[in-house]
Amino acid sequence: MLKIHRYSLILIPLFFIFSCSENKSVDIEIPLTSEVEKLVNHSKEFERMVTTYETPGGKIHFAIGYGIANSIMVEGIDGNIIIDTADSVYEAEQIYKIFRKKNSNPIKAIIYTHNHGDHTFGAAFYNTIQSEKPIIIAHEDTDFYMQRILGIINPIISERSTRMFGTIIDEDDFINVGIGASLNVGKSVAGYVKPNQTFKDQLNLSIAGIDIELHHAPGETNDQLFVWLPKHKALMPGDNVYKTFPNLYTIRGTTHRDVIGWINSIDQMRALNADYIFPSHTLPILGADISPTLTIYRDGIQYVHDQTIRLMNKGFYPNEIVEMIELPENIRNSPFLYEFYGTVRWSVRSIFNGYLGWFSGNPTDLDPLTNKEEAIRFAKIVGGNDPLFIALEEAVKNSDMQWALELSDRLLILEYKIDEVNNLRKQALTYLGKRSSNPNKRNYFLTSAIELNSDFKGFPKAERNEDLMKQISLDTIFKILSVSYDPTKHDNSVYKVCFNFLSGTNKTITLRNHIAAISENDFEDCNLSVEADDFDFKKVLGGIQSPVGSIADGSISIEGSNTAFLNFLLKFR
Repeated sequence: MLKIHRYSLILIPLFFIFSCSENKSVDIEIPLTSEVEKLVNHSKEFERMVTTYETPGGKIHFAIGYGIANSIMVEGIDGNIIIDTADSVYEAEQIYKIFRKKNSNPIKAIIYTHNHGDHTFGAAFYNTIQSEKPIIIAHEDTDFYMQRILGIINPIISERSTRMFGTIIDEDDFINVGIGASLNVGKSVAGYVKPNQTFKDQLNLSIAGIDIELHHAPGETNDQLFVWLPKHKALMPGDNVYKTFPNLYTIRGTTHRDVIGWINSIDQMRALNADYIFPSHTLPILGADISPTLTIYRDGIQYVHDQTIRLMNKGFYPNEIVEMIELPENIRNSPFLYEFYGTVRWSVRSIFNGYLGWFSGNPTDLDPLTNKEEAIRFAKIVGGNDPLFIALEEAVKNSDMQWALELSDRLLILEYKIDEVNNLRKQALTYLGKRSSNPNKRNYFLTSAIELNSDFKGFPKAERNEDLMKQISLDTIFKILSVSYDPTKHDNSVYKVCFNFLSGTNKTITLRNHIAAISENDFEDCNLSVEADDFDFKKVLGGIQSPVGSIADGSISIEGSNTAFLNFLLKFR
């Protein structure tokens, strides 16, 4: 009898927070550096509070320290608007308890500055507090990027984000995440709600007597917008300005970020002559501080961009350029450009890749030896695996930890003394992590060290519910199926399954040539035909509903063999 386990093809939400398994301490002296002390002091930038600002156009309430991203409420005549909803339903509720005391008028609209979960995952809360749901306004590309994050690249983004934001690090080792206190998505199910009003370049509207201008402003994301309230003289720049060097590249993984677009977006903001800037991370910028801050911020970005291009055009490779570019002293000393989030080094690599792609230009890099072959030859040069291991021990003993990591890479590839190598690697990761003043690097290294514990069982999967599944489109579901297909589980014969959904949507999946081809117009010669309600099918693939139970109760109907359909699903996990 075929045994089907409940499983999920979709891992939601994007980030997690949970208690980790035993985090075994490493017996190594790690002196606190002055740069790490600066990072500790940087936490003052997002101490938890809600502050009210009396602007010429009315009151603006600014909540900071609730998760990573700030949330803003603008008072109108008979209603209010929310700009960014915090990183979870839980945090949105905590914020709104205070917002409501300040003004209890209904929430008429929510504006997403961009697609990231720390700005959107609290939205569902506002659908529960009043009978009339607020409109959700965003750029026209916001849902596209959200579907991709919730869908086809969710597993790897979740894993890398957990490392970068340090959600399993012990409290004694965790400081902050650079642009906020901590990521709190895992405190509740992700509350993303699809936008129902979008725009391309600019949208002017009035809501509850509040005049609002929304401008597309590519930068940290391609769907980024900024909010300009002309009567308030108030600007909400989203993630295009915050008090740290920007993430021109993020180590959790991202599409190429348009650096020139980012510069141009800041120039648009500079031209507004705002009296108030309410960023989505870190504290507001007020009055006379605004112009010099925006100027040096955009100039710091342009400097890194232009010098990278200049040295690219001289023929230097990215590894060389990284060593050649340093921010000028006046830019480097600006408190808005300390490397508490992005770094110049990572930015250089991303800019190079954005213009020229992954190939450095060095012919050695075009088709290099495999990692294993390189490790074998390296070990042979130094006299074998034993001397390589001794060199690793010496590197750790001498606190030469980056070299220790590189040596451990080779020994692990060679499968030599894996337990001992991992223990030394863990010491190197812990040392480098604790000494790093960049939270992204610090958290990533310390989390990677935790993963080397013998009792580490992997990152738990976050809870998902029906409301969130409703926000994921059928198109996204089928894209997930395509990239989840394991061709080793099929004999490579042509096999077609046709799906007819109650909404009128029809799709097919054809297994052929070791791929799962998705189509909307190829319905001949189906091996199986499936009829289902769209939502029931999504719940099955999301692990909320059992495929066996769905077939038994008739919510999914199979023309052909039920067992064959269940076997078909097993090819996608």
